[in-house]
Amino acid sequence: MTARARRLTAVGTAAASLTMIVGIAGTSVAGATPTVGVGAFKFNKNFSTMAQLKPITAAGTGKVAFLLPDTVSSVRWADFDAPYLKKALMTAGLPASDIIIENALGSDTTQRTQAQAAITQGAKVIGLTSLDSTTGASIEASAKAAGVATIDYDRLNLGGSASLYVSFNNVRVGALQGHGLVSCINAWHVKSPHVFELDGSPTDNNATLFAQGYNSVLDPMYKSHKYVKVGEQKTPNWDNLQGGRIFSEALTAHPDINAALVANDGLDNSVVAALKEDNIKPFTFPTTGQDGTVQGMQNILTGYQCGSVYKPIYLEAQAAAAAALYLRAHIALPASLANGSLDNSANPGRDKPHMVPSVLETPEWVTVHNMESTVVADGFDSAQAICNGIQAACKQFGIH
Repeated sequence: MTARARRLTAVGTAAASLTMIVGIAGTSVAGATPTVGVGAFKFNKNFSTMAQLKPITAAGTGKVAFLLPDTVSSVRWADFDAPYLKKALMTAGLPASDIIIENALGSDTTQRTQAQAAITQGAKVIGLTSLDSTTGASIEASAKAAGVATIDYDRLNLGGSASLYVSFNNVRVGALQGHGLVSCINAWHVKSPHVFELDGSPTDNNATLFAQGYNSVLDPMYKSHKYVKVGEQKTPNWDNLQGGRIFSEALTAHPDINAALVANDGLDNSVVAALKEDNIKPFTFPTTGQDGTVQGMQNILTGYQCGSVYKPIYLEAQAAAAAALYLRAHIALPASLANGSLDNSANPGRDKPHMVPSVLETPEWVTVHNMESTVVADGFDSAQAICNGIQAACKQFGIH
């Protein structure tokens, strides 16, 4: 048997073994068109599934790049995505010398430069979390012209040309926030709820999807006059300080605001700071968050945040890394990896109805009741970090 034949046989064996470890998934995903009856890779926090992709890695050549957006919108990009992506690729047998992971630090010019540098350095696949769809689509067009495949990582680039979208079900993320706020308003006995909505960045399609999700829950409450919607405002570039100013100005103009739907933990921490400055008591003014951060967990335990949407990023990172390795090897993505599709109607170059194959992981709403079994158990947030300075609250809710 020739070396080429042995390599192809190994790849076939790996594909077969991966097929055997998939589970059956037939549930519908909100905001997506599911492929009913098709399994999903069983990624886990041990990254063990990635090791089975070594033959796929061996079948390809060139580097894999992931370009991340900033360190402002969330701590996740530097603290979790970057190390998880590197670990996933290396566990699958890709040497560190073939891995490029960069952060644009909030500059679209920097991200374009990083993308061009990755192409020059021999990247065959670029996973991209863009700062905005215009920048993302431009980068993807340049990559396509150079024969480089692209993946939309976490954020869909409207009008882009990526081969795959890997993220969480972001409409579901928003719906969890909406339901969480409703539950908290009831549990905290908030009378005549007057709600302010602090959205994410207007240039991030995820923020649009989050709002779609939580407004699907809250709009009926407004229409039935059970709640009053005081206002809704987007936060440019997910800037936490600016978000805090937006909320403070709204609260000054409308002192009857007594609940807030806030798009993520970073923004909500600024909201909570404003509430504390106004001497708002704990467990009286419900707010929401997302990302499962240490700050978010502390605000939940101390009675200023109802909950946070936890997204196990290690699952998302492994899915994106696996897809990148298949694309790098020019091997068709298994149907068991892409479990859905999303409409990217802004891109006229796609076949109608402009559907993008997608991997959509499942988010989870975290409160005091399941914090220990989710973010702490997964090692996403340590109990030590969460309980720093709030030991009494941790003891009360069993965080250890």
